[in-house]
Amino acid sequence: MIVDPFTVEVIKEGLQATAQEMFIALGQSSQSPIIYEVLDYATGLTDAEGRLVAQGQGVPGFIGCLDFAVREALAKFGDRLHEGDIVAINDPFLGGGTHLSDVTLLMPVFVAGRRVAFVASKAHWTEVGGMHPGSWSPDATEVYQEGLQLPCVKVVERGRLNHALLDVIAANVRLPEQTLGDFWAQVAALKVGARRVVDLCQRYGVDGVLEAMDALQEQGYEITRRALARIPEGVYEAEDFIDGDERAGAERLPVRVKVTVRDGRMICDFTGSSPQVPGPLNCTRSVLISSVRAAFKAVTDPAFPACDGCFRPLEIVCPDGTIFTARRPAATSTYFEVDQMACDLVCKALAEVVPHRLTAGHYLSVCGTILAGRTPEGEDWLLVEPQVGGWGAAADRDGTGALFNIGDGETYILPVEVAETRYPVRIERFALNTEPGGDGRYRGGFGCIREYRVLAPTHLTASFGRHRTPPWGVAGGRPGTPNRIRIFGADGRLRWEGGRVARHPLAPGDRVQLITGVGGGWGPPEARHPEDAARDHRLGYVREEVPGPVTPPASQPQPRNGPAAAGESRGERPGGGNGADRH
Repeated sequence: MIVDPFTVEVIKEGLQATAQEMFIALGQSSQSPIIYEVLDYATGLTDAEGRLVAQGQGVPGFIGCLDFAVREALAKFGDRLHEGDIVAINDPFLGGGTHLSDVTLLMPVFVAGRRVAFVASKAHWTEVGGMHPGSWSPDATEVYQEGLQLPCVKVVERGRLNHALLDVIAANVRLPEQTLGDFWAQVAALKVGARRVVDLCQRYGVDGVLEAMDALQEQGYEITRRALARIPEGVYEAEDFIDGDERAGAERLPVRVKVTVRDGRMICDFTGSSPQVPGPLNCTRSVLISSVRAAFKAVTDPAFPACDGCFRPLEIVCPDGTIFTARRPAATSTYFEVDQMACDLVCKALAEVVPHRLTAGHYLSVCGTILAGRTPEGEDWLLVEPQVGGWGAAADRDGTGALFNIGDGETYILPVEVAETRYPVRIERFALNTEPGGDGRYRGGFGCIREYRVLAPTHLTASFGRHRTPPWGVAGGRPGTPNRIRIFGADGRLRWEGGRVARHPLAPGDRVQLITGVGGGWGPPEARHPEDAARDHRLGYVREEVPGPVTPPASQPQPRNGPAAAGESRGERPGGGNGADRH
């Protein structure tokens, strides 16, 4: 059967619509704000061999994960994959795993007994067990501390649910109802996707859909190859640092990439980057590939839907055992600090080569934040969210402010109203961070200041990368500013400041100030046009240092839904900042 180009386009759009419908179904069915509000998940389809053919909106960092998971299932089960099977996998060292909190479910799709495709979803479960609430922490030293591992197992077989496995999951997590609710939301998304694939096959024939999938791969390859031909051939290099800590054994961990563009291919070689570390600042090879794919898509043709064919001209080189290719049993719970850097390194190497596609350095980190506690009734509560920050300037405009990092993509911040309704917290400031930094012909985008006052005993866990090494500038543009966390007591005095913290106890009335940095500038600052500076002034963008709380609260707020007492805060040190509070 030969499918004409018009029908191929119709089927391609049908596959994209299927992936997007799966995305909507999962979000609307989930029980966790990290999924239904923040949108920390992805959905997609592969062909019968595991080649990506369509992916819905969501986390770009998952762009190379779904097909790896399908190939892992094919390698393990082969012909033992049957209609009605659903496979679960979250192992970071297998099949597209990131960290244990990101769980992939996948299902083969059969039509008339013939396997034609797989539908898959990957979602961040708020809880998968482990030594800390939220299942990730900067102080983990091995994967066994980070939660329950699902090593490519059938959770449904021939349509029959494995109740024992669900019982094991429920027994190992702090929020079993929420976790299993998210599991069923993913199942619902898979069933929506499978139904739509079957509909396409019934309308255009199985052979017609399979031919269209093959044609889509060739189309993706040809479009990418033509875009790659517009990038000047050469070797481009970049170096940077991942900000470490005491568990990593160094304050800054060197990383580097050499990007070679030649003969219609791009080779990204990360040889020479830091070895894997004892803490959770590690990622695995499939995560590295996924991150580089995001950068590669940005510099070639970001508009064409992602498919396996788009990445055929891309080769990624990195020895085993590095911070980008960690071996078991390395901890990986804060892998997002590492995989974002891989993407950022490629962008840094190519920024001046393809200035119409890339910006200067941005705040980069997910800035993952967990506030956790326990109600008087003994129930755990967990607020889990990423943060938005400043993007770098482009060659022809100022940077964008208050935007998610390159790996988070279509995600959102947790709305103030949701946070204050569901959790014993009050958000007392959510404002742009306009501190000095990121100067250039075009300035970097502004970061944000988000300030929580806790109303009950709470623990804070957070990982803010780039808390020492600021975003890079381009063509004479100045570096941006670092991300950081500040903890103030109820009296308004600064108690702690840094970039990573694990299970830090907070008393009612304490404040947590989350600060994301300004992006890097592009071009020399002295070339900035006076009209641009005047516009900033007119919009009220006063370049001032980040202030602390203006005055201590008159009285300590009473806890609501408060958990049991959580102990003392760390030792005080002077500080607290100054300047007017801006809301």
